[in-house]
Amino acid sequence: MHLMHNQAFKLTTEALGLPEGIFRIIVDDSSTDTTYCVLIKQDSPQTKVRGGRPRIEDQKLKRKKRVHQKSLVGTLHAVCRKDLIELLDSHELISISLELPGLYYTPIDQPSAQSAFDKRCRVMEQFLDNEKLKESVQIHGNLGHLVSETAQQHKVSKSYVYKLWSILCAFGLTKTSLRTRWDKCGAPGKRRDLSASSTRKKAGRKTFSQRLSKLLYGCWGEPVQPGMSTVWRAKIMMADKGIATPKPSMPERHKRIIASQFTTAMRYDDNGNIVAIDLEKGQYPNYQQVKRVLTEDIEEIYRIREKTSSGHFERALRGLSGYSWEGSEGPGLMYAIDSTIGDVYLRSSIDPNWIIGRPIVYVIVDVFSTAVVGFYVCLTGPSWDTAQVAIFNTVASSNLMSDLWGHDMRQSLFPAPTLPARLLCDRGEYLSKRAKATGMKLLTTLSYTAPFRPDLKGVVEVMHRIMKNVQYHFIPGAMDARRKEYDLRRSNPAAATMSVRRYMQFLHECFYIYNLTADRRKRLDAHMIAQGVFPSPAGLWRWGHAMGIGFSRAQSPAELITQLLPTGDARVTRNGVVFRTNRYSAPVVEAKQWTTRARSVRGSWEIPAQYYPGSVSRIWTPYESGNGLVDLTISDHSRAAPELTHDEVVDAFAFQKLKAADVEHQRVKDAVLGYHRMELIRQQAIEETRAARQRARGLTPTIREARAIENEFAGQLMVGEVRGAAKTRAESKTNYDAMMGDLFQAMDAEVMHD
Repeated sequence: MHLMHNQAFKLTTEALGLPEGIFRIIVDDSSTDTTYCVLIKQDSPQTKVRGGRPRIEDQKLKRKKRVHQKSLVGTLHAVCRKDLIELLDSHELISISLELPGLYYTPIDQPSAQSAFDKRCRVMEQFLDNEKLKESVQIHGNLGHLVSETAQQHKVSKSYVYKLWSILCAFGLTKTSLRTRWDKCGAPGKRRDLSASSTRKKAGRKTFSQRLSKLLYGCWGEPVQPGMSTVWRAKIMMADKGIATPKPSMPERHKRIIASQFTTAMRYDDNGNIVAIDLEKGQYPNYQQVKRVLTEDIEEIYRIREKTSSGHFERALRGLSGYSWEGSEGPGLMYAIDSTIGDVYLRSSIDPNWIIGRPIVYVIVDVFSTAVVGFYVCLTGPSWDTAQVAIFNTVASSNLMSDLWGHDMRQSLFPAPTLPARLLCDRGEYLSKRAKATGMKLLTTLSYTAPFRPDLKGVVEVMHRIMKNVQYHFIPGAMDARRKEYDLRRSNPAAATMSVRRYMQFLHECFYIYNLTADRRKRLDAHMIAQGVFPSPAGLWRWGHAMGIGFSRAQSPAELITQLLPTGDARVTRNGVVFRTNRYSAPVVEAKQWTTRARSVRGSWEIPAQYYPGSVSRIWTPYESGNGLVDLTISDHSRAAPELTHDEVVDAFAFQKLKAADVEHQRVKDAVLGYHRMELIRQQAIEETRAARQRARGLTPTIREARAIENEFAGQLMVGEVRGAAKTRAESKTNYDAMMGDLFQAMDAEVMHD
């Protein structure tokens, strides 16, 4: 430490005639080896015993000071400079720094306060000049001459100058220390409570009746409503604490506070019940007084918390504590997965006249780059089964996804996403045993956020909002469920046009555009800008992997299929591989003669199969006599088209089952009617035969003779008239064929000439 002007220090022991306490150096004169300092605060002030007669406690003073004024400081103490340095070397003198409150560095808003501050600066201008202050102290040894000169020059009193000098000594020899503190002297907004022994009148504007009394009678009169007292304030705060949050409206709070704390007079009614006596005017605070106490005495942040629940405050109203991408060191390290109900109604691919409801949409987002790495649209869930399919969509090749969904599923992220090191999911999925098993097999750590806290996984929640905002004005029948206006967020299922397949294709294009075009300029630092990083999620993804902070790992497609896709039982039959009534085929099936073995050797048998819920076009089964999985595609003779989902096939099957009774009824009805007609024909034939046998006379021809007679009779029936000429039908057919042959030859001749 060096002894210098305006330096504050603490003396830990009595020395050099100075008491223990905090001092400030005013003048440090090395030429005369003298340092002038002032005592700011004494650690152990001496108590002086008051002499004279004992004070009469019952004697009342005519006037009491409202605020006790602190004693002024600023008396100069001249000490030897070498002695101070010795105390400094022996650590009995410690250098300290006195910081002013932050209010001193804020702009002054009130013009009157600014004017008073400027006046103080003008009056103390010579005291703030180090050279003039040093010169005056060296010549006169005190401040008397400088104080008198300042008071005479600026037309102020010496006490005013000494007061400002005390302020400079206490807070520092700078202009900032001269700032007025009118906020401590009953400024607007400060409490003016009345006590039981106070004779002060109620603060504030006069009431209307008082102002009218002044005009009519020349005196203000007494107000009916007394001012706020410390007792009333304590009762109001105590009663308000008993009201549960979220707090009701202010009129309701006022009613409850008055009923609980200010309704104290009771009586017995005619039935012996204890009831409250009616309140009298002036015995309780009015609505405005209670409202002022509850708004002025409670901090703004607590007033906000009182209006809602703690959960809603933490989710929607609390201050931002960081960024969602914090904790993710690079792209591919942490994915966030979440599901939502799509704000759109879908139609069936089997019959577009069927409305199948709103879909479940899974979205997986890379936390570092905020890029959408995968998604899935389904009709069931949310569950870990559907979440696994969404993860499979993330790591599956674009060619496979294009084949499954019948759309060019272009890749927007390079390199392609792989399984992450950590997966952030919901609590229900985290507690699933299958999720734990899948995470252990795929070497992925699972973590989850607190229940009902979407603000802690804001990245994936924002993706839901972006998706719904894009589709609201684009897809017919889409709804905006977040609108406050009830009439503007109603749904219209009849306006739906999208199927599951089409909606999946639409979301792919939506997220494809987002990955390439979303503005991420605020994520770029100076080095990233210099390297030409494109400010988009795809640009951050590419840059992270190029810099070596990305995470990726290779895993075989067979392992991903067996671990992430659901499993079912397929059956090898004489007609091929059948899975859920659909036939599948593959070159291996024909090469290994599976159908022949099922028909002639061992009969049909079951095999495990993995299937993709979003398309019936493919299934996979382990290749027992080879490597990997057998990829089986749906046969053209199957009952379902490749573009259908398994849920839609199940819907068609359920629809068929629902109509089974009607179909069976129609079948039985038609069979019974046909049977009755057949029975009528049989009865007519029996009757005709019986009548013919009764009419028969003479000999009956044999079967051969009867057949020859029947054929001759049938040949005579073929002779007829054709256009007035007597020709047989056989001759007419021959003439027709000859005519058509001539026409065909003529047409061929014209073609040859052309």
